[in-house]
Amino acid sequence: MAGCDYDLFVLGAGSGGVRAARMAAGLGARVGIAEERYLGGTCVNVGCIPKKLFVYGAHYREDFADARAYGWQTGPASFDWATLRDAKNREIERLNGVYRGLLERAGVDIFEARATLLDRHTVRLSDRTADSKPDRTLTARYLLVATGSWPQVPRFPGDDLVVTSNELFHLPRLPRRALILGGGYIAVEFAGIFAGLGVDTTLAYRGELPLRGFDEGIRRFVLEEMAAKNVRVRLRSPIEAVSRQDDALRCRFADGDTVAADLVLAATGRAPATAGLGLAEAGVATAPNGAVRVDDGYRTSASNVYAIGDVIDRVALTPVAIAEGMCVAYNLFAGEERRVCYENVPTAIFCQPNIGTVGPTEEAARQRCANLAVYESTFRPLKHTLTGRSERTLMKLLVDGDDDRVLAAHMCGPEAGEIVQGLGVAITAGATKADFDRTIGIHPTAAEEFVTMRETVR
Repeated sequence: MAGCDYDLFVLGAGSGGVRAARMAAGLGARVGIAEERYLGGTCVNVGCIPKKLFVYGAHYREDFADARAYGWQTGPASFDWATLRDAKNREIERLNGVYRGLLERAGVDIFEARATLLDRHTVRLSDRTADSKPDRTLTARYLLVATGSWPQVPRFPGDDLVVTSNELFHLPRLPRRALILGGGYIAVEFAGIFAGLGVDTTLAYRGELPLRGFDEGIRRFVLEEMAAKNVRVRLRSPIEAVSRQDDALRCRFADGDTVAADLVLAATGRAPATAGLGLAEAGVATAPNGAVRVDDGYRTSASNVYAIGDVIDRVALTPVAIAEGMCVAYNLFAGEERRVCYENVPTAIFCQPNIGTVGPTEEAARQRCANLAVYESTFRPLKHTLTGRSERTLMKLLVDGDDDRVLAAHMCGPEAGEIVQGLGVAITAGATKADFDRTIGIHPTAAEEFVTMRETVR
């Protein structure tokens, strides 16, 4: 389309949108990007990065206690929430600057504004800065929707009294008692963070087991470890209402039981952030939950409009959004036909201890593999043979008994994400159990267990 202001205009400067913009600009395209909140999106500002910093901070409580078993004499430990929160803020501000620099050096025009679509080629920019300017419009040959997702709060009396994960990163003070609603990875991670920081923590989930969609053995193991780390878990406990009584929040469940808390977190899911973007005006079809419908090349029902990341509701992980963004950039401006493979995407949950996983769950693997071999090991990490801590590690391999190919690896234990990342390479490359067996283990490590495991008798 001749006469456009840009070859590509990106709505949303999260990790996926920024990568797509940078790659497209590097391939010679004229690129603009709009962000109404913060550069780096959820991951950098209210997700992966600050959350993992909080996980590190929460673990020092155990580290100080464990140090005494190794001869370190420590005085009474105390924790200052403001120190951790403000240090995290400084790091996020630094990363915001990094993202800005990456875009500017690539030649991408940055607009700190809300972008909405007027039609399939026209974007309206509404300035959100303190000295806001009048709305303006611009045109682009291609549009890319990468606006991410937003926390969702279930509807019940008193739902206005709860907070979401967004607000947790900026709390003025640490609560004495916290109730977490939900059973997904965000709920489980923040339960570990709060408990590690000394908060009286309860997690309430309406289902049978937390972490739906993960391997059942891992789910049960995590439940036991959470209880051992002073997290109270209430299963089959849907919330009915929250009310304020004096200086506390009173939470009532469907069975009539109540819990008092100073803070209630609704970690009950996220939804694509597509409301009010003007997608209908641009002819872009969406699913009932607001997700943008795309084909294998991330093209929407409007042929020049694309979408990636959480807004398409496929695999809501930062590295996946980045890979999708690179596909769009190279396919549009380098004539390639890239696709992202969603099979065997490694992922981690930074609960305590961590979870690392790649490949199907045992339940899913049994449905597609008639001759499944399961290798499983649980053990106390070497570190805790001196500390006396009861924490254990679980490792699991799933192998196709017909061709010996390793289908999946699951782990719950310290540094699980770091360990499983390497296994993701092996599984993606098609390694067999014989390949694992031939590999010499690094001793003494937890990771060596993955190359020494023997089949579990079921």
